[in-house]
Amino acid sequence: MEKYTFSEIEEAHRPRLQHFIREFWGGDVMVSRGQAHYPARQEGFRAERGGVLVGVVTYTVQNGEMEVTLLDSREREQGVGSRLIELAVERARHLGCSRVWMITTNDNIRAFRFYQKRGFNLAALHRNALEESRKLKPGIPATGQEGIPIRHELEFELRLG
Repeated sequence: MEKYTFSEIEEAHRPRLQHFIREFWGGDVMVSRGQAHYPARQEGFRAERGGVLVGVVTYTVQNGEMEVTLLDSREREQGVGSRLIELAVERARHLGCSRVWMITTNDNIRAFRFYQKRGFNLAALHRNALEESRKLKPGIPATGQEGIPIRHELEFELRLG
C-alpha cells in the first residue's frame, strides 16, 4: 500500500483543489454561520496518495480562533482525516489561537463521532440555520445522510492552551 503524503496548500495546488471540491460538493462555496467560504482559496493542508489528491482541510483565522471550513477525506478509515485535523490544530497552536471550531449539519452523524473522538466538544446548536445558509447556497439539499432532513448547524470546538 502506498503511503500518504501531507503538505501545506500552495498556489500551484489550487486548480486541482477547486476541482476536488466541486466534484463532491457541487460548487466552490461552503456556508457556515451565515458566511460564505471558498475553501479552494483558503489556507490549509492536503493529502495525496500516489500523486492523487485524497484529502484536504481548509481554515480561516479570525480574532484568535481557527474555523475549519472544510475537512474532506476520500479514503475513510485510513487516518487521512485524522492527520489533516491534527495538522490544522498544530497550526492553530502555532498561531496562538484559543480554539479550533467547525460547523456541520444535523445529518452528519459521522462527523459527530469523528470530532468527539479527537477531543472536540459540541459547543452550540444553531437551530434552523440552514434557512439562512440556503440563501447563500441554494443547492444545499433538503435531506442529507440517512434520509435526515437538513435543518440545523452544530458547532464543535477544541479549546487550546
